[in-house]
Amino acid sequence: MLAAAAVCPCPPLLVPEVAAGAAHELDALRAACSDAVSVLVAARPDRLVVLGPADAAGRGPHPQGAKGSFRPFGADLEVHLGADQDAVSAEPGPERFLPPSLAVAAWLLERTNWSAAPVVGLGVGESLAGDRCARTGRELTAGEERTALLVMGDGSACRTLKAPGYLDERAAGFDAAAARALGAADTAAVLALDEELAYELKAAGRATWQVLAGAAEDAGLSGTLLYDEAPYGVGYFVATWS
Repeated sequence: MLAAAAVCPCPPLLVPEVAAGAAHELDALRAACSDAVSVLVAARPDRLVVLGPADAAGRGPHPQGAKGSFRPFGADLEVHLGADQDAVSAEPGPERFLPPSLAVAAWLLERTNWSAAPVVGLGVGESLAGDRCARTGRELTAGEERTALLVMGDGSACRTLKAPGYLDERAAGFDAAAARALGAADTAAVLALDEELAYELKAAGRATWQVLAGAAEDAGLSGTLLYDEAPYGVGYFVATWS
């Protein structure tokens, strides 16, 4: 069963060591993410599943203690999912290296000293069809175990001329619909987000959000939108479902 969920974006710039001199520009976003993770702690789950966009090599599952690195983004910083010291000390294998989205999640959990429940990370392909996303979510939360989800993913990357995907006039409308759906814990609206449009707008979070929607279909959770902005032309949303 789904006990609670938090939705956060996953840009490496969320990590101050990566953002460097521009770190203060995302202080409000970091604070909102910390508040969202605190909702997961308060839910007292039996386990935490972290979801994030990933290519085929990064799907996992990634066990507690799996390592991520921000060296590809210019920062000499490593993180470990869930910071389990026994797992951290084990000899890491290739399967233990986190994709960037889960590395950002691991940084968030370390920042909030997560110790509320065991953690596992799962990468989700950005092109995964909506019905398969929903089915994955239902499978993750089947049974009586109280499961919390930390769902990483960005909105469109086409909100301004300087955005990674340049300006697309459709991006603002897509992001507004996504923010409304996530803020209201409206599973039907999340599942209705257009897959092809999300792909064209480079909205990396569409699939992970739809996994959440499948997991929450019968959970009766209420949503709260904590952050909805587009710094750097990318839609970033923070929401809690509890």
